[in-house]
Amino acid sequence: MVRTISTEHSLIHNSDAIPAFWQQHVTSGVLTARDGVKLAYALCIPAQPAATIVISSGRIEAYLKYQEVMFDLYNQGFAVFIMDHRGQGLSDRMTANPHQGFVRDFADYVSDLHLFITEVVSARQPDGERYLLAHSMGCAIGALTTLAHPSLFQKLVFCSPMFGIRPALPGWIANSLLNMVERRYRKAGQQEGYFIGQKDYSPVTFDANHLTHSELRYRLFRDTYANTPEVQLGGVTVHWLRAAMKAMDFIENNAGDIEQPVLILSAGDDTVVDNRRQRRVAGLMPDAVLHSCEGAYHEILIEADRIREPAMNRILDFLA
Repeated sequence: MVRTISTEHSLIHNSDAIPAFWQQHVTSGVLTARDGVKLAYALCIPAQPAATIVISSGRIEAYLKYQEVMFDLYNQGFAVFIMDHRGQGLSDRMTANPHQGFVRDFADYVSDLHLFITEVVSARQPDGERYLLAHSMGCAIGALTTLAHPSLFQKLVFCSPMFGIRPALPGWIANSLLNMVERRYRKAGQQEGYFIGQKDYSPVTFDANHLTHSELRYRLFRDTYANTPEVQLGGVTVHWLRAAMKAMDFIENNAGDIEQPVLILSAGDDTVVDNRRQRRVAGLMPDAVLHSCEGAYHEILIEADRIREPAMNRILDFLA
């Protein structure tokens, strides 16, 4: 099937198209979580949607980063919903330092996503198929949500899923490091702080990045964060990393219970997540297909056209 997918050429030569789409068709709102945390979201619904796609974004991401993806999905006839996870994007931050990546437990992410679907998505789109499109940490959240609520989604797409983190340390070493850093913070009278090597938001140059080969899309992403500084997020805290390890272990131990059709797009040159563990978890899912996007960095959905375009077509074929 021939589809019109956004390209780097169109981003340059038809640069008004996505801003015009965003202004005319995208609605934003705020949902209050069960514990009072304010969760920002955005949505767009065509006149006769073919189905509904819920996007579960990755760590540090904001829905503002997904404008091109939402533009493409909307133009293919999908209703699209996305929520900024607690602690990032335009949603409430969880520590006094708004740059710290923190979550008490991944169960909070799951509770938020389930509430978003029941209160916002289902209210706007009560009928038809509902699919999940997730990236990185959002895949872990999506997998946990599917395990807790098996009927929410009919199909799942996981892009560069965070089923393991690099460097892939043995559990006992990782826990020893976490305990050591945690003790250091307690001695200093601090309840929370960054893990080793983590810091406030600090954008790297394109040449030093390992997220995408597309200089244009990388610049658009960084420009969005520069122009909207409230979405900036830095590194992970000790508590976030401990919660992530617990979540990833749970996913691996229960992956066989995810019975929906699953498409996994694995970034061949990923330096962020552990592709070996990713393949292992994929093999435990009864109806999962893993496709390796050779040469891709972690951010497949903002990669260069030679990677992004076939990946988007593979996603759309799977959801057709």
